[in-house]
Amino acid sequence: MTQAIQKKLSESKAARWSALIIVSFTMMFAYFFTDVMSPLEPMLTAAKGADGVGLGWNADDYGFFSGSYGYFNVFLLMLFFGGIILDKFGIRFTGIMSTALMFGGALIKWYAVGNEFEGSMSVFGTEYPMQVIIACLGFAIYGVGCEIAGITVSKVIVKWFTGHELALAMGLQVALARIGTAGALALALPFAQKFGGVPASVGLGAAMLCAGLISYLVYCVMDKKFDKEKASAAAAEPEEGFKFADLKLIFANKGFWLITLLCLMFYAGVFPFLKFATKLMVTKYGIDPELAGLIPAMLPFGTIFLTPLFGSIYDKYGKGATLMVIGSILLTIVHGIFAIPALTSVVIAIAAMILLGIAFGLVPSAMWPSVPKIIPMQLLGTAYAVIFYIQNIGLALVPVMIGKVNQANTDANDVTDYTTSMTIFAICGVISIVIALMLKFEDKKKGYGLEQANIKKN
Repeated sequence: MTQAIQKKLSESKAARWSALIIVSFTMMFAYFFTDVMSPLEPMLTAAKGADGVGLGWNADDYGFFSGSYGYFNVFLLMLFFGGIILDKFGIRFTGIMSTALMFGGALIKWYAVGNEFEGSMSVFGTEYPMQVIIACLGFAIYGVGCEIAGITVSKVIVKWFTGHELALAMGLQVALARIGTAGALALALPFAQKFGGVPASVGLGAAMLCAGLISYLVYCVMDKKFDKEKASAAAAEPEEGFKFADLKLIFANKGFWLITLLCLMFYAGVFPFLKFATKLMVTKYGIDPELAGLIPAMLPFGTIFLTPLFGSIYDKYGKGATLMVIGSILLTIVHGIFAIPALTSVVIAIAAMILLGIAFGLVPSAMWPSVPKIIPMQLLGTAYAVIFYIQNIGLALVPVMIGKVNQANTDANDVTDYTTSMTIFAICGVISIVIALMLKFEDKKKGYGLEQANIKKN
């Protein structure tokens, strides 16, 4: 009875792929806003002038701001609560709540960078201008919404694609999200230069988030119909609901913690790096500031094609744990290259970014679809929330650390030596290799099925 009813929507290719595209647009706009400030670092740190373009931030200010994305998620446990809300109240409520938080936080950040404020505030023993503090507040609120939206969309995909092209679907969602990242890295700086500075690009991102909220509301109509068609089957064959006592199934699972730690270390070597990559290209490789953002933009553009490709391989042939090991090795090689002071060729920088794009296609395409193989559906929202929470520790603290390291290694002419910071990222890669190998051995021992195909053949 259940299977017959679910064929009306989840078994319909047109329906499930339509649902995927709709929610993927929401995350694409979110990823644009997440990275819209990354290529604007030269403008942010420029001295305030008569043209009003420079904001007069320093490297420490920028590092503190970049980390603020995850402050509420990490220190107030907002992401963990978001996962419980998702499992308890469902996809529609949680998705609307999270997209509204994204849009609200974006408006605060837009207001902050578009106005001047008197005074400063001490945080963790360091004085930061009020403009930075208010921008951080908006970015932190946005970060809560974005991360909860991320786990919600992950559960949406599992709901519609389990037993079908799960890894491919997740890969395509990531690919569309990367279009947002690439668009921000490539377009934010020229857009800001043409239309009045930092507030112009941030305002553009906020407008996109409004469109993302509307897009998710459209998905909610489909989701309501999906659940309505399952209602009679659920009465005859009820699904097991969320219970707090079941959390032990997550916290006592070694495989789950290995995936969580891999996510922490791998993403700590990618997203924080992108926050500083544009200025790295200018300072170390001598690339024109107006073109420097195009090289980091190669990474998300590459993953647009590679993540679905590797996801399709995982769906058809398996080898998920192996893909994660290979990706972690490539991450380490890339940051090792960036850490070597003598390697200043633009060709080498481009080649390294291509390798990083391959790594960033391999690991997410295998990691996210592996979680449902370890954790039951009724706990999946909480499981993804814990993973995202641990990931946010890295996203919050690593940029702050890198900002301070770069500040300490910047001379009087505002030239930064990136050797130490790139070495830190390389260490993240080494740890990722160790964790990925441990996960591969644990899968062999426990039989999670990470090396098996996702598509169930009739």
